[in-house]
Amino acid sequence: MATIEEQIKEIEEEILKTQKNKATEHHIGKLKAKIAKLKAQQELQKVKGGGTGRRFYIKKSGDATVALVGFPSTGKSSLLNLLTSANSAVAEYHFTTLEVIPGIMEYKSAEIQILDMPGLIKGAAKGKGRGREVITAARAADIILLLGDVFNYRLDILMRELYDAGIRLDKQPPDISITQATKGGIIIRSTVQLTNMTVSEIAEIIRVYGIVNANVTVREDIDTDSLVDFLAGNRVYIPSVVAINKFDLRYTGVEEKIKETIGRDFLKVSAVTLEGIEEMKETIYDTLGFIRVYLKPKGEKADLDDPLVILDGSTVRTVCEHLHRDFVDLFRYSLVWGKSAKFPGQSVGLNHTLVDGDVLSIITKRR
Repeated sequence: MATIEEQIKEIEEEILKTQKNKATEHHIGKLKAKIAKLKAQQELQKVKGGGTGRRFYIKKSGDATVALVGFPSTGKSSLLNLLTSANSAVAEYHFTTLEVIPGIMEYKSAEIQILDMPGLIKGAAKGKGRGREVITAARAADIILLLGDVFNYRLDILMRELYDAGIRLDKQPPDISITQATKGGIIIRSTVQLTNMTVSEIAEIIRVYGIVNANVTVREDIDTDSLVDFLAGNRVYIPSVVAINKFDLRYTGVEEKIKETIGRDFLKVSAVTLEGIEEMKETIYDTLGFIRVYLKPKGEKADLDDPLVILDGSTVRTVCEHLHRDFVDLFRYSLVWGKSAKFPGQSVGLNHTLVDGDVLSIITKRR
């Protein structure tokens, strides 16, 4: 019987041989679903078997984490040293960084962890150049900073490796819900008009995952790729920023070539002249989407000079965990003033979502 690796290779070859058009899109979608399922089985086997090789485990710290992902020798270590107080080795040869090196960038009252990652190369998602270990660390980041330089800016190669490893840049998870049932087959309800897939095509791909009875609600015009991503269940959705380093070495026409090649906005930076470094800090901060929450001790005035900086979408629980785990264990209720409150001083629980400018008072039990 063929191994999982051999089955995946066989299906990948079939996809390559299949002419891509509207008529074959559904067939290719089914093949992709089979690959995703096989890869999930493959990863499970590795976990049960203890895995092989070395892995990177980085303890997250600060208010958010940024992963520097780029080719070897694009200046990731130099940028880390400029942005933070870290001391990552810098030299004029490939693969200087052999570990993931963290540093903290302090900016606008936020502490942002920056990870200097070993350089990625083509084939990284399949393990080439210790790529799997690097990508595993990148999956936990809040944003990914894609870094090239004026001589090496084919960032589509990096993005493909991240995509193949289940990282979806600048996308949102598909708005789908599936509730398995004991009978009745697959019942699909859509709240939008479906133009990319028919109901029967959706049901057929769901069956590839062994689901035969379920109630499915689709709230967006999905395609086969987004459905497979949802069913795989191991995709991560991370915003990205693009920076091109070594702009002190720019040459005639390079900026236009970079724009044409990457097809999106990018930061022009130089670790030598410091060009674009402050703009990079600002862009990282803005992309992370921080909000400011002002803490108000019980019976006292709120501290409006020193806000707590947390990520947008954070809850009262997030604040409690940020302050100290005891705030969660001893939590009774909290009072909120600001845009997230229905009225000033509203009493809310741990799951209340905060917005920028809120004032928060946390009431705990006595020990």
